[in-house]
Amino acid sequence: MKFIVSAIITAALSFGFGLYFPWWTIVIAGMLTGFLIPQHWGLSFLSAFTGVFLLWGLMALFISVSNDHILAKRISMLVIKNSSPYLIILMTALIGGLTAGLSASTARSLYNLIKK
Repeated sequence: MKFIVSAIITAALSFGFGLYFPWWTIVIAGMLTGFLIPQHWGLSFLSAFTGVFLLWGLMALFISVSNDHILAKRISMLVIKNSSPYLIILMTALIGGLTAGLSASTARSLYNLIKK
C-alpha cells in the first residue's frame, strides 16, 4: 500500500512542481516522498521511478499524439538516427523515472543515516 501511495504522491508532486518550476524539480518530489514515507531504499526507488515514469511517459505520449508525432519524429532523427517517436517517448520516461528514483533512494538512505 505504501508503494502505491508513494508512487501517486511522487507523480502528483512532480506534476504540480512541473507546472511552475523547471523539470528537475522531480528530484525534490522524489526526495520528499523518499524521506517522509518509510520504505526500504529499493522500494523507495521503485515507487518514485514508477510514478514519474508513468507520468512523463503518458504526458509525452499525449502531447506527441496530439500533434501527430511531428516533433517526436524530428527529435528521434537527431538523437537516435531513427524515426521512432515511441522510442523517444520511452527514453523521456526513463530519464524522468531514473532521476526521481535515484533521488528517492538517496533521501531514504539519508533518513536512515540521520536516524542512527
